[in-house]
Amino acid sequence: MNPTPAGATPTGTTPAPSTPSTPSAPSAPTPTRPRALSASRTTATAARVLRQLSHDPRTIALLILIPCVMLLLLRYVFDGSPRTFDSIGASLLGIFPLITMFLVTSIATLRERTSGTLERLLALPLGKGDLIAGYALAFGTLAIIQSALATGLALWLLGLDVTGSPWLLLLVALLDALLGTALGLFVSAFAASEFQAVQFMPAVIFPQLLLCGLFTPRDDMHPVLETLSDVLPMSYAVDGMNEVLHHTDMTAAFVRDVLIVAGCALLVLALGAATLRRRTA
Repeated sequence: MNPTPAGATPTGTTPAPSTPSTPSAPSAPTPTRPRALSASRTTATAARVLRQLSHDPRTIALLILIPCVMLLLLRYVFDGSPRTFDSIGASLLGIFPLITMFLVTSIATLRERTSGTLERLLALPLGKGDLIAGYALAFGTLAIIQSALATGLALWLLGLDVTGSPWLLLLVALLDALLGTALGLFVSAFAASEFQAVQFMPAVIFPQLLLCGLFTPRDDMHPVLETLSDVLPMSYAVDGMNEVLHHTDMTAAFVRDVLIVAGCALLVLALGAATLRRRTA
């Protein structure tokens, strides 16, 4: 039996028809992540957050009413010594919005991530900067309402006596609320649950509260603590309130304090955009 020559088809076998090679379909282009902030994307994100918050009346009440209730309570705690309320009321007018905005913003942002909303949003052509700016715009709108109500209540109903302009007091209160929003957005990236987000309050807020000069002048603290207080933004929020409390005109120290608080808020927002994750681990 002769061997089959190389390249020949064995007897009794039908050669398989050659299948023409079909070109592979081109893969869908991966959507590029936008690098620059977009006003339309930012406002759309802010509108969505505000719509969601409108369906949560308890959160709205916490944001809007709690600072007013705390100021009202504080006023009648010091009912026998109105000067005490005048001396610390202005400072707390900035601290209360900062704390409430920090708490609500950190929990709301974490809830968006654990529910998968952030993962779906970031699959769209939506940058992290647009997302953070949208959240800041939405909660900043609530911060304006919150600060205006608390300032009006303290000045015209509770009789808080300040030497400077009420508008400057409102400006510092608003910046404090925006700083609380920025801090809440930032720390939400490091929490895996809403309970952990609340746990960040003793680590982020309480040290600033103790070292901001509310309980004792910062010059009287231990030098190490005084140096630490110099790098905490709440210290400058309290200093700005005290400038309005004791001076009729806008001072250079007030401008410095306002710029530091605003700069810290912008810096923390940038860090929040850099550390934002799609979902919890």
